[in-house]
Amino acid sequence: MYHDGHGLYLQVTEGGASWIYRYMLNGKAREMGLGPLHTITLAEARERAANARKLRLDGIDPIGRRRSERAAQRGAGATAMSFRQCGDAFIASHEAGWHSPVHRRQWINSFAQHVYPVIGRLPVRDIDTKLVMRVVEPLWRSIPETASRVRGRIESILDWAKAAGYRDGENAARWKGHLDHLLPAKNKIKKVEHHSALPYPEMGAFMAKLRHDASIAARALELAILTAARSSETRFARWSEFDLLDKTWTVPANRMKAGREHRVPLSGRVLAILEEMEAHRHADDDFVFSSSKVGRPLADTMLLRRLRRMDRSDLTVHGFRSTFRDWAAERTSFPREVAEMALAHAIPSAVEAAYRRGDLFGKRRKLMDAWASYCAQRATVEHSKVVSLHR
Repeated sequence: MYHDGHGLYLQVTEGGASWIYRYMLNGKAREMGLGPLHTITLAEARERAANARKLRLDGIDPIGRRRSERAAQRGAGATAMSFRQCGDAFIASHEAGWHSPVHRRQWINSFAQHVYPVIGRLPVRDIDTKLVMRVVEPLWRSIPETASRVRGRIESILDWAKAAGYRDGENAARWKGHLDHLLPAKNKIKKVEHHSALPYPEMGAFMAKLRHDASIAARALELAILTAARSSETRFARWSEFDLLDKTWTVPANRMKAGREHRVPLSGRVLAILEEMEAHRHADDDFVFSSSKVGRPLADTMLLRRLRRMDRSDLTVHGFRSTFRDWAAERTSFPREVAEMALAHAIPSAVEAAYRRGDLFGKRRKLMDAWASYCAQRATVEHSKVVSLHR
């Protein structure tokens, strides 16, 4: 042991040499390691010993202080969750409340494509406005709708992280009063493109062609059109939801966009489709429209593939809901609220929603029967007026 002065010693053992600061605390001798000789120079050891002496002068135990600082660092490291870890935890804790597996895939895919490559590995506590803008701003002018969804999802993750104790401060992805000052409103960047819809005068010819397709996906698409249902509501339809005697399909609340149970009246053609599907039903399968694997519904791409095979890649499944709405408004005398309820649209007015108790089921049955009859026409009046020209 070699003394340098003022409590600093160089301790030499068979394992090597190291610096030690020795001092008295409450009548007991204590030794504080300052580092090995091969790493810490004499000047550095003297500086460390001087810092320890200053703590002793203030009545602080330097060994106790060092232990507290290391414990704080370990605690900080334990709470340094990455944004990706928080994103995965958020999805795992919320997916049970989402309407369909599609929603989960949309979250995962949007994060994997747009978010994680930029900020996924960074500690969630360090995500600030500049980092959020690095993700959102490049998307905002090219695909504003996607950018808006991504921003909202980032905001949800940051709120979750704060509630879980992984970050503090304001939400860097908040829109109102924050990012709205840095980015233009999305409706001023690009006009919203609605789902491509077939003009209703063409429905007769389209449906006639669709019925020539004997595939399960074709029948699912036809049922979706005739009931004005969404793709997911149709693909995940189960036999237990149908009452064929009462001609009613009851879609449970957890599969509806608005989160409310929805009753759908079934026309004669829809009942015929169900009878056709029941003839091919597997005993252990509750899905009406199953994929090639028993117990699994049709994939979300199958209905779009039927449209492509009909050379109608310009259309979307959701667009037929718009076709139905246009037809109901322009070709029938049914009140607006009957058509809106057939589409299971949420009532925008809280007052109106509070007073509306029924679901207009009787009127909706007449509307859907009329829609099925219209779709069964080979051609509408507008397209059947053919004038022969003779020389």
